[in-house]
Amino acid sequence: MIDLDYLYTHKTAFGFFSQQLSYPEKLTFHPQVMEGSFTPNDPAFELVKTYWQDIQTYSLDDVQEIYVQTFDFQKRATLYMTYFKFEDAKERGQMLAKLKVMYEMFGLNMPAEELSDYLPLICEFLYAAEWRNDPRAQESFAILFAVLEDGTYHLVKALEELKSPYLTLVKGIRATLKACLIREAVGNEHD
Repeated sequence: MIDLDYLYTHKTAFGFFSQQLSYPEKLTFHPQVMEGSFTPNDPAFELVKTYWQDIQTYSLDDVQEIYVQTFDFQKRATLYMTYFKFEDAKERGQMLAKLKVMYEMFGLNMPAEELSDYLPLICEFLYAAEWRNDPRAQESFAILFAVLEDGTYHLVKALEELKSPYLTLVKGIRATLKACLIREAVGNEHD
């Protein structure tokens, strides 16, 4: 089970993850972006701090090139979280539809040009959605967490192989998700 109240306390972290995993722009790396998103008590703090220090060593042009080379040209490092499991199978379409319905159920209007399993969009949803006191949240978020857990597991493996500066950022997402699981439920195949 997911501790939805604890997840809610990490909304700003998901805003940061969404921004950092979107195509880099100058404001993506403004110092206040990191400062306002995490405290030293956050489960992802050390990982994100490492990412932030690493990414700051590159110029914006270099980061944009790394981003494109990593996420646009490496099939195994895609930001589409259901692609790893389903590729283009019919089941992927069904999962994309479920995610889209969930977003709309919690007040997020999806951009027409984007697929619902796009990691920055999922993080944006977790940042912007209002789920407290909604009886549908636990079941809906269980599906979302399963998609994220599986997709980010494969993404981490690809980023490790590529020696990508985005590796610790994605590990930070996984650390935050894991911290939001109620302790009895922790212990799945992709720890």
